[in-house]
Amino acid sequence: MKQNIIQVDAFTSTPFQGNPAAVCVLETAQDTSWMQLVAREMNLSETAFITKQDDGFNLRWFTPTTEVPLCGHATLASAHVLWTKGYLAPEQPAHFHTLSGLLVARQQGEWMELDFPANVSETVTPPPELAEALAVNLKATYQNSLGYLVEVESSDIVKNLQPNFSLLKTLSVDGVIVTSIAEANSEYDFVSRFFAPNLGIDEDPVTGAAHCCLAPFWRNQLEKDSFLAYQASARGGVVRVNYDGKERVYLGGQAITVMEGILTI
Repeated sequence: MKQNIIQVDAFTSTPFQGNPAAVCVLETAQDTSWMQLVAREMNLSETAFITKQDDGFNLRWFTPTTEVPLCGHATLASAHVLWTKGYLAPEQPAHFHTLSGLLVARQQGEWMELDFPANVSETVTPPPELAEALAVNLKATYQNSLGYLVEVESSDIVKNLQPNFSLLKTLSVDGVIVTSIAEANSEYDFVSRFFAPNLGIDEDPVTGAAHCCLAPFWRNQLEKDSFLAYQASARGGVVRVNYDGKERVYLGGQAITVMEGILTI
């Protein structure tokens, strides 16, 4: 069996920045174990598998070690592939049926917009291991279905974090978002980073699912609905965020194809 596979950098318009994802538009349906092996072989934060169906596309996402219920950058990459490779016309929205329900992507000029579920956080008392692993003062700590959301005092703290990943792995959550308001003269509203060693990803470069949590949090903090966000990983990436306090978050991003190949197994 031969299967096309495309690598896309998402949440960026510049090659080798943003978050890379592999995308397979499957010729025939494959079993879960095969998809997990391909994801392990690609060794990216996410590999996406798309299967055409009558009312859109089935979409699944895999890290090198596990299947996940939601992934923003690999959804953005998948929509980019469907439009650039002619599976969909530019004016057609991409309807993805996923473990998180129906997700819709639309082209908006040079940007794409994802319609995702909001993920609201609740204040919690952080476990001692969290502060020890991050080695910074925790201004406030919250929890959501993705994991912990930690606010710190400044964007410099976010950018300079060097977590202890062995300690992070002892936490009983999948991921940790660390965020702060951007500096006063920045074009961005807030910055963040996302760490998920329990999902086989020490640091995810740019994370759409994290911004589903960050949108409600920063809407409450800044009392506005629209944001320009920067994820301050080594690769870096930009996310437009719109959230009006209801059930859906709208994430905007760009993407660029950097590699195409054929799986021969």
